[in-house]
Amino acid sequence: MHLRLCLVSLISLDVSVALAADTSKYAGSEACAGCHKEITQSFRQTGMGRSLSAAVSSPAANLRIPASGRVANGPPNRVFESFARDGILFQSESGEQAGKVVFRATYRMDYTIGSGDHGLSFLTLRGRHLFQAPLSWYSSTNAWDLSPGYDRVDFGFSRPIPTGCIACHSARPQPIADRGGLFADPPFLELPIGCENCHGPGEAHASQPTRQNIVNPARLKPRLADNVCMFCHENGDSRILLPGKAYGDFRPGAYLGETIAVFKIRATKGDADVLEHNDAMEQSRCFRASQGKLSCITCHDPHRRIDRTQSAAYYREKCFTCHTDASCKLPLASRQPANDCAGCHMPKRPIGQIAHTALTNHRIPARPGVAAPPEFGDELDWIDPPPGAKTPNPVALLRAYAEASGAQPAFRARYLALLEELGRTMPNDPLIQASLGQRLLMESRSDASTEAALDHYRRALELGAQTAEVHMEMADALSRLNRFDESVAQLRIALDIKPYDRSIRRALAIRLLAMGKNAEALEAIRQQLELFPEDDMMRDLLAKNNLGQ
Repeated sequence: MHLRLCLVSLISLDVSVALAADTSKYAGSEACAGCHKEITQSFRQTGMGRSLSAAVSSPAANLRIPASGRVANGPPNRVFESFARDGILFQSESGEQAGKVVFRATYRMDYTIGSGDHGLSFLTLRGRHLFQAPLSWYSSTNAWDLSPGYDRVDFGFSRPIPTGCIACHSARPQPIADRGGLFADPPFLELPIGCENCHGPGEAHASQPTRQNIVNPARLKPRLADNVCMFCHENGDSRILLPGKAYGDFRPGAYLGETIAVFKIRATKGDADVLEHNDAMEQSRCFRASQGKLSCITCHDPHRRIDRTQSAAYYREKCFTCHTDASCKLPLASRQPANDCAGCHMPKRPIGQIAHTALTNHRIPARPGVAAPPEFGDELDWIDPPPGAKTPNPVALLRAYAEASGAQPAFRARYLALLEELGRTMPNDPLIQASLGQRLLMESRSDASTEAALDHYRRALELGAQTAEVHMEMADALSRLNRFDESVAQLRIALDIKPYDRSIRRALAIRLLAMGKNAEALEAIRQQLELFPEDDMMRDLLAKNNLGQ
């Protein structure tokens, strides 16, 4: 097994519903519509109000896109298609070898994710597991193309929806923590982003409306109001749930840093690609001159959809709350069409992570092309800590260093130093114990180090570690010690936790084959290909070893 320095999903002490265990205080957006009909109808036309819906095949009535699409990908010779059948939207993947179709996998699309402003992606349910589909619709090209990331990896229909992502694309999802896309039934108590995402649980307000029992971001301090937006619009270079917290623990009106720690690598500070809106805004001269009063809702009305034909004039008026037309020194003829302030000072830029997509630069440079502010070194910056907090949670910081090491190898040394310190000061933390085991496996292949790594993993399990990754790494350690039966047992435990994880099933098949247990290996490979027909490696393994002949 290839070990990676990736601790984001290594440990969880809570495998219950990850969002808002106490749902009794939620009323649902329909409860708000009775008193706030006009604003509710207006919000439903916004991108947030259309963030998630049931997938249908009627483009004129709902998606307004053609149901049929076909994308052929180069090696490994895949063809992806979208089509409608009996009023239901489907996607399929097929593969060829030597000019012959060797597999075709077809799945119903159950949910549409996205508003269509930039594009639409689709989700399919496999049992109670939700996965992204390979094809997305991109509005800028008015065409189907591969979903983000599928140009690099053939995920097939087995790319689970992360809890942190679905928490921002829906109102009340019910994912099960660290279970590879497993959801409660139903997966969503409310589909698109709703009133309570920004105003907090509304049961008390719906039954007896007062200003005191509902959150109105417009009446919050600007920083607290921005924290509502930052829950989804500030990703940083590393975004870590604090120990013992779940995404649903955040409530509007509270400080985001009490639930989620966001870190930025200041060596890369500047015009980042995705979801860096607040950090970019705080770099702007406009924000600094406002002495912190400029906030997201200074310019954005979350209840209102601004038509593109009106956006230049609408946002120019927002600029004119501080500036005047005379503030711009360019002659009118040299300005952006329609005297578009934002078009010049907040230009849209293509982003690397998502094809055919551009986002607004919230740094508000005075002139096009002006570089970002000077770098601040290569330290991790804890973005927007809550009042009184001097240092970030050490376990969250450790996980942030682990993530940052992927982008900046220099952080590896800092990660190891902090891990060594926490191994002394926090020996009863399951993440720390699992991380110590992982470090030993990565640094040495000696039997003594491997045995020591196993001790750390066992201790992590005793302390409450429950993720598939711990059992997979234990399986790797046991295999190094030639304890193959125990290794297989650990892989089967991991598979119980994540039954749709391709890497676990693949490792199980290979290990059984290496042990000479051909009948069990054959069954494991057949199960793999039934669930993941795109796995050419398993198909080749089946042929090369003459299994099933």
